[in-house]
Amino acid sequence: MTEHSTPVATPSRLTGARIDPAPVAGERQALTESLDYYRRTFELKCEGLDPERLSERSVPPSTLTLHGLLRHLAGVERWWFRIQFAGEDVPNLYYSDDDPEQDFTALDGDVGEAFSLWQAECARSREIVTASALEQTGTRISTGEPFTLRWLMLRMIGEYARHIGQADLVRERIDGATGE
Repeated sequence: MTEHSTPVATPSRLTGARIDPAPVAGERQALTESLDYYRRTFELKCEGLDPERLSERSVPPSTLTLHGLLRHLAGVERWWFRIQFAGEDVPNLYYSDDDPEQDFTALDGDVGEAFSLWQAECARSREIVTASALEQTGTRISTGEPFTLRWLMLRMIGEYARHIGQADLVRERIDGATGE
């Protein structure tokens, strides 16, 4: 860390100990705890880095950064849970048809604000999950096909798992930190 930079604070209900999902649980509990486990794991991959390091492209020629992954995951939470599943009329985050990769490539803005936005999207997603049955359906905007909350939660667990693998490599290249 440089002497003028400060670590990014990531206050949220996720901040704190990462809790393993219960090994014996009902379906809803297992899905919910698994998704929160992966959300917290991603947060831990970013912990203790200043904004410049979070935006560092450490795995050339890839442009992937922890900041870009953070923006992407905030956008994915909103797109799937709020827009497609709950049908909320809210704008996309970090996406436009003219620049569909801007979540990863346009790293403008304050990283702390990006964390706050991601945490707010996770909180809204949790509210939607709590208020919905696993069999309840949303509609894929691109195809008009229905999907269940169960399918969405499984998809999001996979989304986070995939991006945590990328975050592992990015973080290791930044400062050598490794871990689950």
